[in-house]
Amino acid sequence: MDIRDAVVLVTGSNRGLGRALVEAFREAGAGKVYAAARHPASVDVPGAIPVALDVTSADSIHAAARECADVNVVVNNAGISRSGVLLATDGEARAREELETNLFGAWRVASAFAPMLAGNGGGALVNVLSVLSWISLPGTSTYCVSKAAAWSMTNGLRHELAGQGTLVIGVHIGLMDTDMTAGVDVPKIAPQDVAAQIVQAVAQGHNEVLADETSRRVKASLSSQQAAYLAPAGG
Repeated sequence: MDIRDAVVLVTGSNRGLGRALVEAFREAGAGKVYAAARHPASVDVPGAIPVALDVTSADSIHAAARECADVNVVVNNAGISRSGVLLATDGEARAREELETNLFGAWRVASAFAPMLAGNGGGALVNVLSVLSWISLPGTSTYCVSKAAAWSMTNGLRHELAGQGTLVIGVHIGLMDTDMTAGVDVPKIAPQDVAAQIVQAVAQGHNEVLADETSRRVKASLSSQQAAYLAPAGG
């Protein structure tokens, strides 16, 4: 896809990777970039078009779909982490909250915008996942469940949207320098670097982004007998 022809919607776009994506698509010359957030007044990227969108609300999503009917690239970036433990007293509650945003929110957005993508030539759907789609680390079990489910959903959408010519891209990241990882003192990839890789994947038609060494190493380990996917070392 020629990025100059792209009309892009990014969810969760007021900070972190979402904000970096809005900037990256703008800098790459996208024709229009909708910056979606629960509080659109918090969007501050020059030239972006703020849009109200809460991925946990079907009504909000459908209103955004009507407003942004010309899109041909949709980026499911909105996500949350509650650092839940499966067997904790509140483990199920934390998991349900993460699943509501990380799985069902992205699912709702894909469902609402698929007809727009079809009508506008197919385009691309980008789901921001995680290296934790493939591994589970202590203290993050419920988040890992939500991202593993979102990865499976991404693979299902790839099959279901192929007939309308929509490219489905799964993005896997280890540790990225955002608010979500502020308390983790290890090397992290910059969100601007990840955003640049996503824009390139859309432009070149790639269906997967392994954004850093951690995601590349963990994916490569999945078929090995070393079981590195249980607890990858380093960053």
